[in-house]
Amino acid sequence: MSSRGAAGRSGMSDLTTDRGDLVCFDRYGSGPAIVFVAGAGPYRAMDPQTTATARGLAEVGFTTVVHDRVGRGESPATGDVTLDRELAAVAALVEEVGGHAVLVGHSSGSSIALAAAARGVPVDGLVLWEAPLDEQEDLAKVQGWHDDVTRLLDVGELAAAAAEYVRDMPAEFRAGLEQMPFYPQFVAQAPAYRADGESLVWAASGNLGELLGRELPVLAVVGEQTFPVMTRAAERIVREVPGAVSEELAGAWHSWDVPAAVERFGRFTRDL
Repeated sequence: MSSRGAAGRSGMSDLTTDRGDLVCFDRYGSGPAIVFVAGAGPYRAMDPQTTATARGLAEVGFTTVVHDRVGRGESPATGDVTLDRELAAVAALVEEVGGHAVLVGHSSGSSIALAAAARGVPVDGLVLWEAPLDEQEDLAKVQGWHDDVTRLLDVGELAAAAAEYVRDMPAEFRAGLEQMPFYPQFVAQAPAYRADGESLVWAASGNLGELLGRELPVLAVVGEQTFPVMTRAAERIVREVPGAVSEELAGAWHSWDVPAAVERFGRFTRDL
């Protein structure tokens, strides 16, 4: 169970998860619920794309939630931010919007969304935007990467841990990330990346359909301009998750086009 902050039906609020974490979120609109699960770096203040998408969906008849994940933005955390803590946050947000929702995962938020569904969070469907689940990244490699990041976090080397976290991403993506104004915050919140790493290790540990363990509508989406790894990951999702489909959507280099996302994410949710 979770406890709520004092806020109205729409707008900024907060809740406390059953793990004791404060999670701040923005809620918009009314109707079928959609909860966004960001990847490793974004939080609300630096992610206008997701907020614009949530607002657009609210305008056409949906309840949407955009939150700062545990240990990021206005959702402070101490200690190890584990996958269990992240999943407790997702569960609390789903409870907040009526007890069931579609999850829209972005990047490693996709593996967290998959894990939430596998853990029994009442999820109606999953939209997975450019999930980094390339089948070429076998369990030993992903586990080794996660262990390297964790080792640096354990000794407080946040800058090195953040750099290690993105070591296998395309060089052009890494270079662009390091030039972003929010990069210092990306480094500062590195302790929260343990949860992302745990979710990616989990997703590499077996067949995705078997790990999911339930029938669920899944849409794997990639941008029209993207990295080959993202296309391979979408192909893996379709191959391993029964009934999953993949599509290309307007967007470039790991970001979606807002009007296209509003239309497609809304249509996916309405068709359930």
